[in-house]
Amino acid sequence: MTKLKLGIPKGSLEAATKELFAQAGWSITSRSRNYFPTIDDDGISCALVRSQEMATYVASGTLDCGLTGMDWILETGADVETVCDLVYSKASDQPARWVLVVDRDSPVQKVEDLQGKKISTELVGFTKRYFEERGIDVTVEFSWGATEAKVVEGLADAAVEITETGTTIKAHGLRIVCDLLHTHTVLIANRQSLADPVKKAKIDQIALLLKGALAARDKVLLKMNVPAGRIDEVVRMLPSLHAPTVSHLHNNDWLAVETAVSRREVRDLIPQLKATGAEGILEFELTKLV
Repeated sequence: MTKLKLGIPKGSLEAATKELFAQAGWSITSRSRNYFPTIDDDGISCALVRSQEMATYVASGTLDCGLTGMDWILETGADVETVCDLVYSKASDQPARWVLVVDRDSPVQKVEDLQGKKISTELVGFTKRYFEERGIDVTVEFSWGATEAKVVEGLADAAVEITETGTTIKAHGLRIVCDLLHTHTVLIANRQSLADPVKKAKIDQIALLLKGALAARDKVLLKMNVPAGRIDEVVRMLPSLHAPTVSHLHNNDWLAVETAVSRREVRDLIPQLKATGAEGILEFELTKLV
């Protein structure tokens, strides 16, 4: 059997990725000090790979596909095919940001103020190009970690660091000057692997179900009974992909209605629906929305 070689990002995104795959229908289990997790699909083999290296391994064919950040594709310049966008992370379902940060008391207010200064970052290639394109002469040094600390300790004038909320940056006594790049997770594939019908079918299956799992995270299913005379009023209140599903009950004076709605709208919708005459309102969690 031809097996698809799938890269799972090791590190901060690892747990969130396994959780997403579980919601999509695959169980991925890692063992201590083992870089090859097991997956309950005979057509897939997994490897744990750092996000920074994922695009390089996929481009070379060592892996058929994998999940990594768009930032690391831009950083490495790897020749890979982006199959689909998957906006999720360890802390939220929002895109992450690479930001330029300085000490809270630094006189730097804009990127031009860093002329002749030293910048510490893990995203060296992108940062160099960013400043070169703007004609700003800076020294960009690679950071192996604890990048914010280098600014605090005076080892660098600024840092380019990734953040989602900015809370950690503020906690370190730093200030965000500006955003340099917004990034998110993507499923990427080797171009030759996509030319193989068997591997492409498996990659497409993974993409479809991962996207379906993410789409379901913001939705719930509402089911209710509605008096026939109030159905038009209720339907107008309900958002849906196309139109709510409406069916007759044994009692022709009542109709059954169901639809997927944003979970953020439910707290306002349910009282409104109740006031309009809906009864037996049920709310269900969704696993996938395809």
